Amino acid sequence: MLKLAILGFLHDRPLHGYELRRHLAALTGHIRPISDGTLYPAIKRLEADGLLVRETEPGSVAAPRHTLHLTPAGRAALLERLRTPEQLDISDENRWFTVLAFLRHLHDPAEQAAVLRRRLAFLGEPASFFYDGARPLRAEEITDPFRSGILLIARATTGAELAWLHDVLAGLDDSPAPPGD
Repeated sequence: MLKLAILGFLHDRPLHGYELRRHLAALTGHIRPISDGTLYPAIKRLEADGLLVRETEPGSVAAPRHTLHLTPAGRAALLERLRTPEQLDISDENRWFTVLAFLRHLHDPAEQAAVLRRRLAFLGEPASFFYDGARPLRAEEITDPFRSGILLIARATTGAELAWLHDVLAGLDDSPAPPGD
C-alpha cells in the first residue's frame, strides 16, 4: 500500500520527501507508522522503476531540496492499481482506505463503481471475528461482552459503509462517462 499511497499523493502534486512522509503518516501513520528506513528505499525503488523522478531545487538557506514528481509511467501504474486492486486491498480495511483515498483519480465513474461494487460484494459475505467451527458467530451469540462489543462495533461500521456505498454508487451510475476516456 505504500507504493499506492506514494503514487497517489504525487499524482496530486510534486512533494518533498518530508512532505510526503507527513501525508503518509496522516493517512496510515496511526495504524502503520512509516519510518525513513521504509519510505526512502520505497522512493528509490519507484525512481528506479521510472515511476517517479527526483528534481533538485536550490535551498533558500540550507542545502538543495529534492522534489518528487510522478512520471507518466507512475501515473499509469497508479491508475492501473486503482482499476484492479488486489483482493486484500478490498477486504483489509486499512488497505481499502488507501484505495479510497485516491479512487477519485480514476475519472471514469464506471471504473470507480466497479471497484466500489467489489467492496460491496465483500461486505455482503457472512463474516465474523469469531466462529463456531466454520459458522460465523453473531454478537448476540457471544457471552463475552468484549468480543460481543467488537462485533457490535463492526456491525455498525459495516452498516454505515454499506449506506455510503449505496449512495455513492447511485450517484456514479447516474454520471456520464468523461469525454475522451
